[in-house]
Amino acid sequence: MSHENSKLDSTLQEQILTVTRCGLSAGEATDFFRLALGLCYLATLMTKETLDFKKLDKAFNRFIYRSIGPGHSITSILQWMSGEGVVAVLDSKRFTRAFGEYLPHVPVESIPFLLGLNLGVAKDFSGLDVRGPVADWIERQRIMREGA
Repeated sequence: MSHENSKLDSTLQEQILTVTRCGLSAGEATDFFRLALGLCYLATLMTKETLDFKKLDKAFNRFIYRSIGPGHSITSILQWMSGEGVVAVLDSKRFTRAFGEYLPHVPVESIPFLLGLNLGVAKDFSGLDVRGPVADWIERQRIMREGA
């Protein structure tokens, strides 16, 4: 992720909302928002800078609340991203196209890596087995890349 948009500034917020508006229903738009925001959050972590997680999470949580309302947080979004529900969004050509077009500083090719990072963190925190639909999706992407 390029340094210029590594923080949740107004430009990045608008880009995430633009991806959100590509969803065709309220549910799909919410899922587009959650995945786009979660990927941007994870990409933000890819820095050598020392991060103030309390400040970072507060900014993301404030944006989440203003955008999709109560009941969501960066933690719940990251948890959702490690579950089966995210796979339909990952397989959506409309999401992939919008994400690539409106959030070019987080390369579409980095999505499997970022999801793997998220699964690794989830495993470290919960101790749960992370095998499942998301890990299977990541593996399919690896096989497709190697076959290309």
